[in-house]
Amino acid sequence: MMPFEIGWSITVSWEAGDAMCRIMSFFRVFGLYLSSFVIVCISIDRYYAVMRPLQMLEIHRRGKINLMFAWLGSVLCSLPQMLVFHLEAHPKYTCYKQCITFNTFPSKMHELSYSLFVMMTMFWFPLIVIFYTYISIFVEICRRSREDRIRRSSIAFLSRARVRTLKMTITIIAVFIICWTPYYVMSIWYWADQASAREVDVRIQKALFLFACTNSCINPMIYGIFNIRQKSKAPERAATIETKITPLSLSIRLLD
Repeated sequence: MMPFEIGWSITVSWEAGDAMCRIMSFFRVFGLYLSSFVIVCISIDRYYAVMRPLQMLEIHRRGKINLMFAWLGSVLCSLPQMLVFHLEAHPKYTCYKQCITFNTFPSKMHELSYSLFVMMTMFWFPLIVIFYTYISIFVEICRRSREDRIRRSSIAFLSRARVRTLKMTITIIAVFIICWTPYYVMSIWYWADQASAREVDVRIQKALFLFACTNSCINPMIYGIFNIRQKSKAPERAATIETKITPLSLSIRLLD
């Protein structure tokens, strides 16, 4: 979709036709929905791993089901964009055409309802699920730590791998909130008081939307950073293990 976005910015008017206008409008939000729903899947996966560790055998099947719903939900939530956006010609200058939502909604209330639906499904729903799952995880960790600080099972429960995964997911959540909150604050301001919101520079409004979209780009970088750290630490652990084993093996040889 990037070539169409670049071409649209250069020509200002939309030159690709009505069908491509609707298709591009679908994919413009599909990636954003998918990014939000995948974060929900990660949160649910971490929740079950900590709260119900005995069900770890079902992790692959549950992960596939969650991802299937994430993709299906993204498609269903993005489909209205193909109905909302359409090609509209200027009433006076008919050669100037634009891919817009003008004349789609019968009233301002319908337009506001659709905007609220997008905000609820793309921002508030993931945020509520994220907060519930991770607050539950934090409470469970505190409870188990208080119950037994000496037992080996407690140490295994807070193993390095799980701590690393928890740090990674918390980072993803923090980035999600930081990226999307400014844009939706601006949106709520626009819905509450359009007159004052319109005074904000258009470039700032576009920058807020672009900043929100960067969330989809940052997540793979976060995964890569944490995986690189894990791989770089692996040789150090291997050397430590070898150092610990060598004296023992020498002792055995001397005894022989």
